[in-house]
Amino acid sequence: MTHVALTIAGSETTGGAGAQTDLKTFHQLGTFGTAALTCIVSFDPKNDWGHRFVPVDPQVIADQIEATTTVHEIDTVKIGMLGTPATIDTVASSLAERRFTNVVLDPVLICKGQEPGAALDTDNALKEKILPLATFVTPNHFEAMTLSGMDSIESVEDLTEAARRIHDAYDVIVLAKGGVVLDGPEAVDVFHDGEQTVELRSPKIGEHRVSGAGCTVAAAVTAELAKGATPLEAARTAKALVTSSIENRQPGATPFDAVYQGAYRA
Repeated sequence: MTHVALTIAGSETTGGAGAQTDLKTFHQLGTFGTAALTCIVSFDPKNDWGHRFVPVDPQVIADQIEATTTVHEIDTVKIGMLGTPATIDTVASSLAERRFTNVVLDPVLICKGQEPGAALDTDNALKEKILPLATFVTPNHFEAMTLSGMDSIESVEDLTEAARRIHDAYDVIVLAKGGVVLDGPEAVDVFHDGEQTVELRSPKIGEHRVSGAGCTVAAAVTAELAKGATPLEAARTAKALVTSSIENRQPGATPFDAVYQGAYRA
């Protein structure tokens, strides 16, 4: 029987990120994917491709999680875009009720500073209520800096220190992503589980971020853990798949390209 994984994430209708990307990644890695949508995100072509965000009613989110976990035996879940404190409360309750073996968190932070308001409230709720339930977290450069409390991450050594701090603070396995942000010819990510620290390297493919790369990494980790891989094996596969997905990116009318997972072969 095919292993099953659940993504709890937003819908990004153009297919370049969110639950759409998660399901494609699950499928590419041979895992049966299910999804509980937390919000609907659509780009606004009339406003510099900004995000139009519509949250899903919390009861509807809870109903989706109840349905998929009743139909399937699921022990591995990926958490993506949540977006509001109410959504976070609902997802945290569902996680606590079901006690999944693997909870992979893509810690989507929406507040870029410390200004008060909905964005900061949402990020604080994520850190207080979802992070403690996670078993594996995949922060990007900005998220690693925020979660570690570091003022800057300028090198692989800094990224390694951030991964260690996040692990120590939240007792969680960390795959901290340097991506194209750090200087040098390679995209370097750092895996840290409290016992070992491993640098995952691949040549940079361009100097610009590609939509959906972060979703792909977290979803790939999720799919592999659902199949029984070790966390480090899952991280290695995720690195290989996202590298392929960036290399075979899908262009569109937006000023950024999107990942394409379909060319990856193990």
